Amino acid sequence: MGILNRTPDSFYDMGTYYDFDAFLAKAEQLVLDGADFLDVGGVKAGPGEEVAEAPELDRVVPAIEALRARFDLPLSVDTWRASVARACFEVGAVVGNDISGFADPDYLSTCAEFGASVVATHIRLAPRVPDPDPAYEDVVGDVCSFLADRAAQAEAAGIPAERIMVDAGLDLGKSEPQSLVLLRNSDKLAELGYPVFLSASNKRFLWKLLDVEVHEAAEGTIAAHALGIGLGCRVLRAHDARAARRVADVLAAVLAAA
Repeated sequence: MGILNRTPDSFYDMGTYYDFDAFLAKAEQLVLDGADFLDVGGVKAGPGEEVAEAPELDRVVPAIEALRARFDLPLSVDTWRASVARACFEVGAVVGNDISGFADPDYLSTCAEFGASVVATHIRLAPRVPDPDPAYEDVVGDVCSFLADRAAQAEAAGIPAERIMVDAGLDLGKSEPQSLVLLRNSDKLAELGYPVFLSASNKRFLWKLLDVEVHEAAEGTIAAHALGIGLGCRVLRAHDARAARRVADVLAAVLAAA
């Protein structure tokens, strides 16, 4: 999954692709580099200035429309608002990527209505809310229980299991050591029986581990992707589609040989 941020304050690109022409050029590069589908977000997950519904719609709906006109790839919308998901489904999106764990009570019914797939993501508090000292009795067990519950909610809403992905939510209400533990235990998420969605690309736990700036964590991302695939992750959400594609292709060949 190629990441496309229509935000002026993304933790990684800091608004580099907020300009629409730059956004479309980035999308084209992701496609050329081997992305299987594209994910468009209009509000960053971390703390920042409030983004109301109307500005979010203005950022993502025209973007989805433009991508649908240009590329024959599935499109995902990264939003926790059911109203934004609905507007994007109406113009061609087919995946709802919700980091809030389906906090909006209308989210799952909206996805079911449009036949969309969903990503169930673990978060301890909520998007945009600082969580500087997250505490868990058992971070792996707590995350797996949360995701099993959210997947069950999605199935109860009429979304079949093959259209439900689960994401540990690395760095979302987790310390760097907690994110590492969750990555190492990706096989426990796979045991839930749903495709595991890995969103590790250039995350804080990697650049803190390597003691580098955020733009210098490419090797850490590659390592996380390789380990994740080996432990059962099957969707890589990536800033660098070329590197992720190559890691996936090599690991697919290794696993097939085994």
